[in-house]
Amino acid sequence: MGNICRSPSAVGVLRHLVQEAGLQNSIQIDSAGTHDYHIGEAPDGRAQFVTRKHGYDISDIRARQITLQDIKEYDLILAMDWECLSYLQQLAPRQEHHKLMLLMRYANDYEEATVPDPFYGGVDGFFKMLDYLEDACQGMFEVLSKRVTQYQIA
Repeated sequence: MGNICRSPSAVGVLRHLVQEAGLQNSIQIDSAGTHDYHIGEAPDGRAQFVTRKHGYDISDIRARQITLQDIKEYDLILAMDWECLSYLQQLAPRQEHHKLMLLMRYANDYEEATVPDPFYGGVDGFFKMLDYLEDACQGMFEVLSKRVTQYQIA
């Protein structure tokens, strides 16, 4: 939503996987929120703490709001929850809806459909969020790395 917790954390995980595989020239990754709450801000300190403990650096990411141009440009637009997906469906032209989906669709170990928003809770919620993101990003990376044809993900 505000682009300071879940989405930048997912970018950190996915960026790490892509770099480990040497695919950073083939897969472009970005992060954007559905709302303009935190434009220009760094990720939440708790998100940075938790991701850093797992070996991901997200300190360079700054919050921004998704645009119609993003939807046209990127091959996949991944939402963290139903509310964000609904917003994206309203924003996107009908012919771009095939690009929109929930990130947890790629999860292998967790059956939850969405990544819970940890913003209003304690640091434990951020650790849980990262567990979900690592699972879903790993699953998505397995799919994408088999197709490596200049995918772009937001």
